[in-house]
Amino acid sequence: MTFCKTGLLTMKSSQNTKIYLAAVVSLVTVLCYFTALRNGFVEWDDNAYILENIHIRSLGLTFFKWAFFDFYCANWHPLTWISHALDYAVWGLNPFGHHLMNIALHAVNTFIVVILVVKLLLIWKENLIKNGGSTSLDERGVLIIAGVTGLLFGLHPLHVESVAWVAERKDLLCALFFLLSISAYINQARKESPKAFSAGFFNKQYLLSLGYFVLALLSKPMTVSLPFILMILDWHPLQKIRSLKTFRESFIGKIPFLALSLFSSTVTIFAQKSAGAIKDTPLLTRLLVAGKAIVAYLVKMIIPRHLVPYYPYPTGVSILAPEYFIPVAMIAGITVACILAAGKQRLWLAAWGYYIVTLIPVAGIVKVGDQAMADRYTYLPSLAPFLLMGLAAAWGERTVGQRGSMVRIFSGTMAVFALVSMLYLTQKQIGVWENGYTLWSYVIEKEPGKVVLAYINLAVVYGKKGLWNEAKESLDKALALDPDNFTALKNRGMTYEKMGQFNNAIDDYTQAIASDSSSYEVYLKRGIVYKKTGQFDKAIEDYDQAISLNQNYDDAYFNRGVAQEKLGRFNKAIDDYSKAIALNPSNYESYNNLAILYFKAGSSNRAIDYLTSAVLLTPDNPRAYLNRGIIYWKTGNKDLAVADLRKACNMGGADACNALQALLMNSSGK
Repeated sequence: MTFCKTGLLTMKSSQNTKIYLAAVVSLVTVLCYFTALRNGFVEWDDNAYILENIHIRSLGLTFFKWAFFDFYCANWHPLTWISHALDYAVWGLNPFGHHLMNIALHAVNTFIVVILVVKLLLIWKENLIKNGGSTSLDERGVLIIAGVTGLLFGLHPLHVESVAWVAERKDLLCALFFLLSISAYINQARKESPKAFSAGFFNKQYLLSLGYFVLALLSKPMTVSLPFILMILDWHPLQKIRSLKTFRESFIGKIPFLALSLFSSTVTIFAQKSAGAIKDTPLLTRLLVAGKAIVAYLVKMIIPRHLVPYYPYPTGVSILAPEYFIPVAMIAGITVACILAAGKQRLWLAAWGYYIVTLIPVAGIVKVGDQAMADRYTYLPSLAPFLLMGLAAAWGERTVGQRGSMVRIFSGTMAVFALVSMLYLTQKQIGVWENGYTLWSYVIEKEPGKVVLAYINLAVVYGKKGLWNEAKESLDKALALDPDNFTALKNRGMTYEKMGQFNNAIDDYTQAIASDSSSYEVYLKRGIVYKKTGQFDKAIEDYDQAISLNQNYDDAYFNRGVAQEKLGRFNKAIDDYSKAIALNPSNYESYNNLAILYFKAGSSNRAIDYLTSAVLLTPDNPRAYLNRGIIYWKTGNKDLAVADLRKACNMGGADACNALQALLMNSSGK
């Protein structure tokens, strides 16, 4: 009886120690990323995902329909959109809250990593002993391995991109459910055979694992590799796969996971193709670039230097070039070595398999975008190398413990130095993501004259500050690298427009249209410049073209209405304003302009109705009160006119103050 109590206390103590360790590692991670809370949004996806994304500003039925059925920004990750919408509901556009959620998710992921590593190590140890083997791995060693793995996962500068970049919330969410799915699967697999439809499929933990996998896919499709990871775990350390028969049983158990992966992959490819995000590059080139990236990631995990948010896609790729031949040879050599060692030690092949399999979806074999690699792609794949580093640390600690005190002091000093160095590098990398200027200036510094996107986005930063000359210079550099770049031409056209150089703006918009004639947005922008220069017929032609490309483009209808009004075509203008309101009931300008036209046509009541709608939409806008007040005045509703004009005047509307004074003087004179 005493023995049982002691064993129970030992188990509880061990469990508590594991949780305490995970909590401490997570807390250190939070403290390390605390400086990211002062960061803002950056001009790279943050604007499209959050700042300019009107869809996330409401959590109604329309939002959920959009989140699940729209391929916005060439992506399909509904749960990520829901996460951003919840952030907006709480924090609005305050970046503090959005960064806080990213840090919290990363801390939770780090906690789960520590717990999961302990669980896997104990399973490995149990199975080893069960099969007649022996190991020197004790509880202290398990905790060291888990602690080091967790610290590397939480603090490594390679992971900063996934945490300090708000738009990469998808990395953190998909990793959370990926890890939870593995944990639930392990709980089930330890107790039962991997038969899916007899015992396994109806097991609570199995269904929980499947459910977490669904949530992971809804966060980011990178997790399509999970069913293969589960099979690797079945092989080692779970040791469920021992023969062809058990392999078949394990595979059957993964069929629901594989079906979900296939569905997610199909939807993702369709989404990316619909936006032209998939690039047509020779397969051999893609394989060589992917091979180089796979090795480069490993090097950066060991020596985290030259971490750049944007790695440009190389040119002149050849298998004969040492920078590609050597990585391919290394991958082949490591694979062969792991296979040969698998007879005695499965760990190496399991870790290498996990690393490669989790990287495949983002390795660039299916090329999306113009990057050769990205630090954020290592968020989940890095777990295997970090675990091996943890094993090395535990072995080193045990070996050093058998040496003299001087060796232990030296080793401890080196460990502290490594931790402090990693913290320092992580802090520097967090600073890179402070804002759009620091981000793109850093990319240009590290990859000068190579990244067109860096110059384009730096120009956006300058534009937001009203530094139009600097914006133009940055766009000039972008176009020097890529003269037909659509985005650079469009943005320089906008810059010229802001600078009042309308002819140059028209030229750039025209070149942009030549580069991509399917962009309805550029037709609208050129039409607006034509309107500003009094070329209303040309403006209408561009608006017509924009509408033909996008029948639901409310801005095009509104601007065409303005041009029609300028040409005296009031009925057509009324039709266009009405269409703009039908498409976008929150467009204040359409209500205002339509009201003025109705008033001119002698329909004062309809004019007042539309201006009332404008007031409700923008209650802090003095212009709507001014216009409604004038109409009240002209239709003899003096009291209502005075109330509206006084309200507009109190809001700072100088015209309203003058009109109010004139009205009162006129009334006094009478």
